[in-house]
Amino acid sequence: MTPQHAPHIAQRRRIGQTKLEVSALSLGTAPLGGLYRDLSDEEAQATVDAAWEVGVRLFDTAPHYGHTRAEHRLGAALRRYPRHEYVLSTKVGRRFVPRTHAYDGSEGWQNPLPFEAIYDYTREGILRSYEDSQQRLGMVDIDILLVHDIGTFTHGERNAHYWRQLSEGGGFRALDELRASGAVKAVGFGVNEREAIRAAMREFDLDCALLAGRYTLLEQSPLDDLLPECVERGVSILLGGAFNSGILARGLEGERKFNYGDAPPQVVARVAKLDAVCRRFKVPLAAAALQFPYAHPAVATVLTGARSAMELRENAASFETPLPRVFWLALRDEGLIDARAPLPGTGCAAR
Repeated sequence: MTPQHAPHIAQRRRIGQTKLEVSALSLGTAPLGGLYRDLSDEEAQATVDAAWEVGVRLFDTAPHYGHTRAEHRLGAALRRYPRHEYVLSTKVGRRFVPRTHAYDGSEGWQNPLPFEAIYDYTREGILRSYEDSQQRLGMVDIDILLVHDIGTFTHGERNAHYWRQLSEGGGFRALDELRASGAVKAVGFGVNEREAIRAAMREFDLDCALLAGRYTLLEQSPLDDLLPECVERGVSILLGGAFNSGILARGLEGERKFNYGDAPPQVVARVAKLDAVCRRFKVPLAAAALQFPYAHPAVATVLTGARSAMELRENAASFETPLPRVFWLALRDEGLIDARAPLPGTGCAAR
């Protein structure tokens, strides 16, 4: 059983038709905002430093993370590094104002800053959010700007209202203006729903989209439509949530978090099957989870979140651990990987 070549973190892929190139592994900063567990400024700094040391050169954040805390922390951490050597991404769609009521903890943030969100996808709202992010980050140059959390998963019946803000209220126009002026180099969506990305591509010229949790070892439905369309249109996917909120990081021995909540029985059962194959081939489940999505040509990078330097280094090692081809074929044969999915190390779907 010979291990095959694993992706290298410093490997670069281009974002859409832009000149931006990003590392194969990138850092998502929701944990720096205190998702599920608070951490100190020193721990946040050490996590970013560890990412830099292993070769990560795309750093993604959002005002939503810790109610602006992650942007403050990431900006402070990155300002010690040469600005031209990394790609910085943040998001728009929420403006933050001083909190008027007690935070109820429902979003999972531990010790967020004392602000609350106002959803605003209008032209003015997006431009204001962009400028606010520049100030929180302490940087003028933001490379990628993503429309955050638009879709029925977040907004339910209100989604049509917010979509009109984008399409009729000037939201898409603001993105185009920022890109055309050179203020940002790429624009896109940052969502949990592939349907929102597909709808956007029919109205606007996206460069990329951050898709969280939808193309993983537990879910491969984007193979039906989104991923082929992205390849055809030249839209890059920034793949978030490869661990599906945590359950694929340590399997059933971990926190059993799935889609930001407790994993339902059917997910637990599927993870048990994945874990059994991993044990048979002595493969870490986390390594398989991180490497699987990067095999698809539409995926430019895989984002990993980390709460500490140690966690970051563990994820980096998992991403670069050589895995045997027979392992991937076994997952496919047991119906745990879609037959259409490209397998790591091959660049094409298994036959």
